[in-house]
Order: sequence, then structure tokens, then C-alpha cells
Amino acid sequence: MSGTIIVQQAGNTVVTDLGRFRGPRFGLPVNGALDQYSARAANILVGNDDNSPLLELTALDFRMTTTADLLITVTGAAAELTVGGRSYPQWEPVSVAAGEPVAVRGIRGGLRAYLAVHGSVEVPRLLGSCAPDSVVGFGVRLTGGTALSVQRPVPAFRQPFYDMPLFRLGVQRPASGGEALVDVTDGPDIAEFGDSADLLFSSEYTVSPRSNHIGLRLGGNLPERVTSGEVLSRGVPVGAIEVPSREELLILHRGRGVTAGYPVLAVATSLGLDVLAQARPGDRIRFRATTVTEATAAYRRSMLQLETLRQSVATVFGLLGIHRPAGWQDLPAAACG
Repeated sequence: MSGTIIVQQAGNTVVTDLGRFRGPRFGLPVNGALDQYSARAANILVGNDDNSPLLELTALDFRMTTTADLLITVTGAAAELTVGGRSYPQWEPVSVAAGEPVAVRGIRGGLRAYLAVHGSVEVPRLLGSCAPDSVVGFGVRLTGGTALSVQRPVPAFRQPFYDMPLFRLGVQRPASGGEALVDVTDGPDIAEFGDSADLLFSSEYTVSPRSNHIGLRLGGNLPERVTSGEVLSRGVPVGAIEVPSREELLILHRGRGVTAGYPVLAVATSLGLDVLAQARPGDRIRFRATTVTEATAAYRRSMLQLETLRQSVATVFGLLGIHRPAGWQDLPAAACG
């Protein structure tokens, strides 16, 4: 039995996953969900594989209905989630009965929210990924009336007393907003900025309205390059912090091209990129120096947190008879630390 999601108000919403990891070898950006932690958590909370397609809502309100019973969740930036007119918490699985309207409104304290559905949705893929690519014109951007097929409806669950939340499984991570702290490691060209490189850590920067999924543009007190040699185009990582002009910093995000010819002052860490994904125009950004070893340890801690969440979801879904991916049934206790 399958079901259909019918979009009533699309806002600014795309279907995405964790990214096109085979893309860079063919000259395509990796793309994918900009806040990777929130996207992974959303899929885990509804019993999907981490890389399953889900909805990325940017800034604007979203509404939908469904022709079948579903299990959904919303993570990422704070917002008001309602099902059938009733409010429900984010970062928790929520049961939706066929025909009930679902709305995500008032995204705040961040820029992007993620809506995942148990069983995921059916969409085209390019090189193994459904992530949109604005350069080649690929991907699913939702509009009013868009219909998405869901292959694994879940019978509606309702807590029998006062309609209280049935699940309490979430690992909520506060979204950024106002002023964010972003960890960065030294870039390959940091020496070319001499003593002015320290400005990156002592100054405050403001997110420009010209920012997008390709890169964030930041205004503020800029480090200046003290050498004049030409920088040849070369491969650049996601998170590279460049100084292309005297007016702004440019932080390359997941939609960036795979090569560039500007000096790379620093590189945002994986967790730092998640923070930047939630930065709105006008938000203030500060940078903090870290090492590759420290950044790797922090990333591993965040993945362990998600594995703990996965174990909890696997246990509860098993008791309720909800389908789980094959690798979830026998997770070792050690996976939870």
C-alpha cells in the first residue's frame, strides 16, 4: 500500500538527501542538505536510512495533506508544527492520519527546517542522489499541487490520554540565530595573510542577503593578503573561507564548484557548516580556531549522539511493529557508547 503527499503551500522547499558524493569526480558539486546533523536526525527519528530523501524548508511556511497514515518529524530551526490543527513538538516522531493537514510555520532562530517521512518519498536521482543542482538544472523543487509518493504508510498512533505526545526520543540541538560561533581549521594559504589572519578570530562578521547554498558572504573587518602572486585554480573543499575582494569573506558551502582561484584563509569544520546552514541574513558570525584532531573528535561525538538516538528509535519501533532498515534490528550496545 502506498500513499501520496499533496503540497498545498510550498514556500521555499526542495527534496534533498545528504549529497551527491560521486559528483565531484565528474565536476559536480556535492550539494545535499546544508544542515547535515538535522537532516540525519530527521531520517533516524522516522526509521529511515540516514541518506533517504527528505524535505528541506528554507525560511517560508509549508503545508501539505496526505492520502494515507504517515509518521513524520521536523528538525532543524525552530518552527510551529501542527497536525490537524494541533501543535506537536519538533525532533520527535509524529503520527499523521490520512486527510489531516500538516503545517510548518514561523521558522525562526535559524533558516532551515527538515521534514522527514517514514518510508521516504519517491523522486528521481542523479549519480545516486536526489540533491538539487542549480547548475545542471536537476532536482525537485516543490510547488503548490506537487504530489509525492510514499511507499510505507504507518497506521496512525494516538496516545489515549489527552492526546499527549506518543514518542519522547529526540536529541534537540539548538539552532543558531543572532550570533553564531563557527569552528575553523587553518587553510592552505593562511600564511599569505600574515598577521592580519588573526582578524578572522577577533572580528565579528555579518551575513549578507546575497548568501545562498553555494556560499555565504560575510561583511566585516577583512584580513588582507600580503603576497601578490597569482593563485591558480585548484580543488577546494566545502567550507573553504576565501577573501575574493576587499568587501567580504566568502564561505563555500555544499553547492560550491569543485575548483576556485582565490586564497583559502581557513576551512569551516563539518559541525561549523551545520551552524552556517542556519545563519540568516543579518546574523552575526564569529570564528574560533580549532585543529583537525579536535574537529574530528567533535564530529565523532555528534555521530555517537545520533547512534544513541538510532538505538532508542530501533527499540521503540520494534516494540510497535514499525518497519526499520535492515541494519537497525540488531544494533550492538557498543554503538551507543
